[in-house]
Amino acid sequence: MNKIKKLFVWVYDLFTRPAARIGLGVMVTISFVAGAFFWHYFNVGMQATNEEAFCISCHTMGDNLLPELQKTVHWQNRSGVRARCPDCHVPHDFTDKVARKMQASREVWGHIVGTIGTREKFKEHRIVLAQREWERFEANNSKECRNCHDYNSMDFDKMRVTSQMAMRGAAERNTSCIDCHKGIAHQLPEMKGMRNPAFDTLVSEARSENIQAGGSYFSVAPQDLFSDAGLTQKIGSLEVATGVKILEVKNGTQLVELSLWRKNKGFARVLYSNFGLNITSAILEKEVSRDPNSVIAHETKVDDLTGLEWQRVTAQAWIRSGALLRSTETIWNVARTSYQSSCSVCHRQPTESGHDANQWPGLFAGMVGFTNMDSDTSALVLKYLQMHSSDFTNNPQGSGSPENTLQTARP
Repeated sequence: MNKIKKLFVWVYDLFTRPAARIGLGVMVTISFVAGAFFWHYFNVGMQATNEEAFCISCHTMGDNLLPELQKTVHWQNRSGVRARCPDCHVPHDFTDKVARKMQASREVWGHIVGTIGTREKFKEHRIVLAQREWERFEANNSKECRNCHDYNSMDFDKMRVTSQMAMRGAAERNTSCIDCHKGIAHQLPEMKGMRNPAFDTLVSEARSENIQAGGSYFSVAPQDLFSDAGLTQKIGSLEVATGVKILEVKNGTQLVELSLWRKNKGFARVLYSNFGLNITSAILEKEVSRDPNSVIAHETKVDDLTGLEWQRVTAQAWIRSGALLRSTETIWNVARTSYQSSCSVCHRQPTESGHDANQWPGLFAGMVGFTNMDSDTSALVLKYLQMHSSDFTNNPQGSGSPENTLQTARP
């Protein structure tokens, strides 16, 4: 027992008072060697986990993200320079790299417990993963991107004219790369789970609107159209900011009248707000669009620019209560704010009246992919741009009331 006691005391003293048992020179040597071994193998571990082979070793990355990267210019290009996973997703500075490795433990745990273990689960959580990485890039001003791409090294004269305009402005503002290039190496996530908080304000205001039969109102969001007050038979859909006239209010539903235009060809399912302008206001089911009892034609005109015959028509349908406003002022305020905040990140956004209503859909389709707009917001912004386009510059009231949507916007 005495020997065991002495051994215990010796070990205790070794760890609590090493200098009393080991000479200072020996202790320093041992500490130096131990530190050297630790530092060596720590760096070996860091290097091993910083290889692309390690990144794609789990099927989540290898099956989902690698095939996307292989289709982009960052994988194969004329210069033969390839960006590996760590080049973009691991900071190069040592302290930032260690911090990022610690954060990555959350992602490793998610893989172990199967949070993103299947393609379906990965797609479901992709928006969360993407937003987390976007926030990191925004916080460090896209530092990893700038290891290869630097504004001071760019020859703007060799870019396309449209690219020059965007890149010169970005260089002046020192814009973070991720603000404009979110989908540059991987597919963008589905934005369905994202919702513009401003829509909650619209819906709340619409629910408190006092709807009266005979009044004219505007839809605050896309909604279904029904043939009956029980809302059992869907006959189409009503688009945002479309003017309607209330015919009847009954048990949480409203009978509305639509007075719109359509192209007299095919099933003519799409109804437009103005003659000659592709401003979508409603879409009807095929069996309803050509039923003369459901859609009544009142006037026929030929568009001189396209040679197409247009008809002014009226139709009645039931909608759910709580989705109409008397004025478009609040609706356009939300649209204007969304347009200015989302479309001015990459470059100075075009003025609303800089293009006509038929030009805006194509132009907007090319821009919206670089924003975080959800589907409802993008539909609202497009409607706003069309209703404030050059077609209405000589008719300021053209976008303000349902009655004016029946007028010809063109001179």
